[in-house]
Amino acid sequence: MTAAVSRHDRRVSPVFLLLVVVCGLAGWVVWEDATTGTGFTVFVFVVAGWVVSLCLHEYAHARTALHSGDASIGAKGYLTLNPLKYAHPLLSIGLPVLFVVLGGIGLPGGAVFIERHRIRGRWRHSLIAAAGPATNVLFAVVVSAPFWLGLLDDAPPAFQGALAFLALLQVSAALLNLLPVPGLDGYAVIEPWLSPGARQQVAPFAPFGLLLVIGLLWIPEVGGAFFDAVDALLRTLDVPESATRYGYDVFRFWRDVPPAETGWYPAQGS
Repeated sequence: MTAAVSRHDRRVSPVFLLLVVVCGLAGWVVWEDATTGTGFTVFVFVVAGWVVSLCLHEYAHARTALHSGDASIGAKGYLTLNPLKYAHPLLSIGLPVLFVVLGGIGLPGGAVFIERHRIRGRWRHSLIAAAGPATNVLFAVVVSAPFWLGLLDDAPPAFQGALAFLALLQVSAALLNLLPVPGLDGYAVIEPWLSPGARQQVAPFAPFGLLLVIGLLWIPEVGGAFFDAVDALLRTLDVPESATRYGYDVFRFWRDVPPAETGWYPAQGS
């Protein structure tokens, strides 16, 4: 079942296309220029790539909702991939970018307003919720593909590190979003299968779920266990932990810390 949406409502936004171009150009510069301004260019490449992934995450929610019966999705502009059309651009884009800059973690955003009463069937509601994290997983596989395909032998260390760090952001965002915590996609997947009474009792806590998770991550034991899980998943994708650390070091160009201090070397030397 697919609701009718006009061609205009499906048109890809110039804002999104600009983000893709900026990401591509920055990646090319990082590859071609391994010395001058590398840190700032890596920063632009990673942030632009991260925002592109956030747009795709929200698009996946919206597109799945459209195919599940919510025709209002098109008129709201969610199918254009324009981050400025989200119900809460600050929550969906601004806050996740801030956490990438401050803490190197892929914080899940999320602000597409879906009219749930238009959608019939618990499976459809669960699929809508799961579509966003699934996009992060797919993005992580694509970004890490050069590592497990052995395509980075001649790539500059900064480019390898940037890709590794971008993969880390995708994996951490997927893991966080899949937690069964009210307000996150993981809870939204199981919510349709709960009793009405249970959903009513949990509903008041939904606005605070993400804050709770953020607070728990500040506890060293919890944060350490979480990033151990992220690193384990990255290793299955052949992304070295040392490469992600190198990428994060270069990404934080304002700290002026020599990347060589991380002790990591590019693929051909490892």
